Amino acid sequence: MSESSQPSVHRMAASVPDSLRGRTVAVLGGTGPQGRGLARRFAQAGLHVVIGSRDEERAAGVAADLAAEIGGDVTGKSNADAAAQGDPVLLVVPWDGHAALVKELAHILAGKLVIDCVNPLSFGKNGCSPLLIEEGSAVEQAQMLLPDSTVVGAFNTVSAVLLNDPDLDHIDTDVLVVGDDRDATDLTQNLASAIPGVRGVFAGRQRNAHQVEALTANLISMNRRYKCHAGVRITDLPVALPARC
Repeated sequence: MSESSQPSVHRMAASVPDSLRGRTVAVLGGTGPQGRGLARRFAQAGLHVVIGSRDEERAAGVAADLAAEIGGDVTGKSNADAAAQGDPVLLVVPWDGHAALVKELAHILAGKLVIDCVNPLSFGKNGCSPLLIEEGSAVEQAQMLLPDSTVVGAFNTVSAVLLNDPDLDHIDTDVLVVGDDRDATDLTQNLASAIPGVRGVFAGRQRNAHQVEALTANLISMNRRYKCHAGVRITDLPVALPARC
């Protein structure tokens, strides 16, 4: 192939932490805008990514398109096969299918880190608003259904538009990470920080997940009003956060 005929590769200059080396990141629901955007960024950071979907053929197609575009290590599988290969496993599925998918894959996800990115939201004529969840939040629902997994909440407030923008090599936002296991939240913060411009910020225990999930409704309202892609940036923190404080 001549240089002019090779695909354009937008490889991000990101340092993969030791805790992530050799890991496969599974993105269940990776054919949707948010999942595809996260898969793109993780692959650009040099991680092996497997996209999961209810439609394995569709997952393989999205993975092939991303691999051709960015030159990353991306494959596509069914949700079950992706979950089996990945650790961590990201849930990036619609809220309506959240509980059913988690129940279906509980035996596969046992012993793994599950990062829940789902926002329980309602969309109506009066705009977007958070739903009241019996368990408290999507994260707490997932943990209840996955007693043998460690569930962390993260990536709820990151714009899918920015994640999928091929000309944007730096995303100016923070990812709020909630969870009860310190090693799991540290690894999730490192995963977030593998994306240039992004910081993973510990934002409290698992019981605080509802506030983060609900905040997305406010961001959607801002984006609609001001025609932007607003995210979250926490003030008075070091630019580069240490792994442990």
